[in-house]
Amino acid sequence: MRKVFILVLMLITFFSVVEAKNGKEQDRKLIDKVALWQIKHQSQVRHHDLDWTNGALFRGMVEWADYTQDSCYYNFLIQIGQKHQWKFLNRLYHADDLTVAQMYIRMYEKFGDRAMLRPTIARVDSIVSNPSEAQLWLGAKNSTDRWSWCDALFMAPPVYGLLNKLYPKKNYLTFMNKEFKETTDSLYDKSAGLYYRDRNYISKREKNGEKVFWGRGNGWVLAGLSLLLQTLPKDYENYDYYLKIYKEMASAVIQCQDKNGSWHASMLDPEAYPTPENSASGFFVYALGWGVNQGILKDKKYKKVAQKGWKALKSWVREDGMLGYVQPIGAAPKQVTENMTDVYGVGAFLMAGIEMLKMK
Repeated sequence: MRKVFILVLMLITFFSVVEAKNGKEQDRKLIDKVALWQIKHQSQVRHHDLDWTNGALFRGMVEWADYTQDSCYYNFLIQIGQKHQWKFLNRLYHADDLTVAQMYIRMYEKFGDRAMLRPTIARVDSIVSNPSEAQLWLGAKNSTDRWSWCDALFMAPPVYGLLNKLYPKKNYLTFMNKEFKETTDSLYDKSAGLYYRDRNYISKREKNGEKVFWGRGNGWVLAGLSLLLQTLPKDYENYDYYLKIYKEMASAVIQCQDKNGSWHASMLDPEAYPTPENSASGFFVYALGWGVNQGILKDKKYKKVAQKGWKALKSWVREDGMLGYVQPIGAAPKQVTENMTDVYGVGAFLMAGIEMLKMK
């Protein structure tokens, strides 16, 4: 009887492993389909190649290239970089215009070509040497020279973290930490574990009376924290500061997932925005999946939420590979439809997919 039981257990384990392997192979093909759909349609994208929107796509694309080692993705990114000589848009201090540097640095790590890195070093060194003293209130004079909106915490801090890995003796982290803390002091609601998009939203309320916490805005922050934590030395004096915020946000975010596995444009009033919002969902699945895979989010509930979120994300990929239900550019919750897509949603999807493929 015992031998029969052991045999049955072995068979169950075997078929479970086979099923999991087949599932991951199907996911790999689906992620490829989404990535290739975007590359095929990139010429139709209205954003400038170096805009923050594409910067977020390129971060997802370079991570997918590294995961798959598929040359078609590297070639796509090399063409973008060479076309613009690895440079930036003109706003020196604006965090959005620095986003593309995440791809530049990661490509330099892969290929070791200094041409990929020189403009980034020049720009960041200029910012650090001559920091802006503008107010953090969005709308004040030159306020976008500072990180006065929560999206900026995805756009810029990971760049400083990546550069610190290459040049730890420079003061990149000193500058980044100061700016990050001032933004957090201005926009982070500790009681909610979520960020306001900017200070203009602190006094506003949703239709149900709840505070206005934008889905993608908080996706930007949590994903940005995940990217930043990967670059910080564990013995860095402020490492625990970032880890604490990451864990607090993760705990808050999982409470906002709907029964189908999606997040919505508004974190606390999903009824007013009933459709899924897949740029937020993509960033949340990525950030939670990364935390689970790193052993930072140890409670099993986080893994279940990430897996449920990934299942929902996959269900909104059309047969041709287009990811739907991505809120257009904005600063607050808006209605979303299944035919809406954008490049940053694809970037988030690719990053989420990698973490889910890595998950045991």
